[in-house]
Amino acid sequence: MNITKKTEGSTLTLALEGRLDTTTSPQLEAEVKSSAEGVKSLIFDISGLEYISSAGLRVLLSAQKMMNKQGDMTVTGANEAIMEIFDVTGFVDLLNIK
Repeated sequence: MNITKKTEGSTLTLALEGRLDTTTSPQLEAEVKSSAEGVKSLIFDISGLEYISSAGLRVLLSAQKMMNKQGDMTVTGANEAIMEIFDVTGFVDLLNIK
């Protein structure tokens, strides 16, 4: 998985490409933890994401809980397959998906 990071003021955008699974989720988790200080708006651009596993969902949920304390989080660019995973798992109710 590739992570492209872009910071504009207090907004952090993380663009994800590839697969977010058990192997790659620790990489994303570390990136979120190391980059989130002072961030008021966290955006995950997942338009390049091909697959997300439960481990990836856990990282998104963890990021959402953290951002509830310091700002807001948005998930953008979900393809049809990933939206179906969000639907089935109930994540459509937990995350701000655009």
